[in-house]
Amino acid sequence: MVVEIKLKLLPIPEYTKLVVADFPDVGSSARAVAKIIESGIIPAGLEMMDNLAIKAAEDFVNAGYPQDAAALLLCELDGSQQEVERALAVVMKVFTATRARSIKIATDEIERQLLWQGRKSAFPAVGRLAPDYYCMDGTIPRNQLENVLQQIAILSGKYGLQVANVFHAGDGNLHPLILYDANQPGEFAKAEKFGADILSLCVKVGGTITGEHGVGVEKLDSMCEQFGKDELEQFMALKAVFDPKKLLNPGKVVPSLHRCAELGAMHVHKGRLPFPELDRF
Repeated sequence: MVVEIKLKLLPIPEYTKLVVADFPDVGSSARAVAKIIESGIIPAGLEMMDNLAIKAAEDFVNAGYPQDAAALLLCELDGSQQEVERALAVVMKVFTATRARSIKIATDEIERQLLWQGRKSAFPAVGRLAPDYYCMDGTIPRNQLENVLQQIAILSGKYGLQVANVFHAGDGNLHPLILYDANQPGEFAKAEKFGADILSLCVKVGGTITGEHGVGVEKLDSMCEQFGKDELEQFMALKAVFDPKKLLNPGKVVPSLHRCAELGAMHVHKGRLPFPELDRF
């Protein structure tokens, strides 16, 4: 329940520059992201797309993306002209040092909007590649980007399902798009399991199961992996203060401990079950 919202009006930035770089491998682009953040620069936007997403977006929008690139980074800087020019020099050095194949700076507002349109159209563009796709929403430490993308590629091979990676690289928010065909028996369940494994991976490297899309019902089991018994009890107690009759979103967001116990019964770690004091059903 939202009872009050406070807004702060910000002026339109005095000066804006969009830089687009493509890379020969995903690891190089991930290292570029880490180095930009390490330098102290906070871009207005820092987005990454992998090859499958690049091809889909380019076919859909014709933004001028190189379709043979393994990864693409879009980095937008804004502020005063002096601030932007200083940050731009640092970003250019980072891209060069991390083996960017080519670097493009938008020359005018029309080109800037077109380059962004490719990224903003990535989701519907990927939807043209398969009858269905399953969008995930995990968040990881930025220094784990390369590792996690490599692991997602391994999982893709394991499940036999393609995945296009489109994400907010600046804050480590991943949006893997798992391609599948719900008309094929078992493919939807396989896509769900693939997605759950991605979220488990995010938790293992120090991240979370959601960055912006929330938990709802879909990620209840993943909540059991991210949080322990004491944390979940605290969540439930807090919810009870505002919702003593359990009328608000029943069965969503916060899983029952029974649910976590049942999930734990299927995940034995070093011979021990999570929450051994809870009854199994």
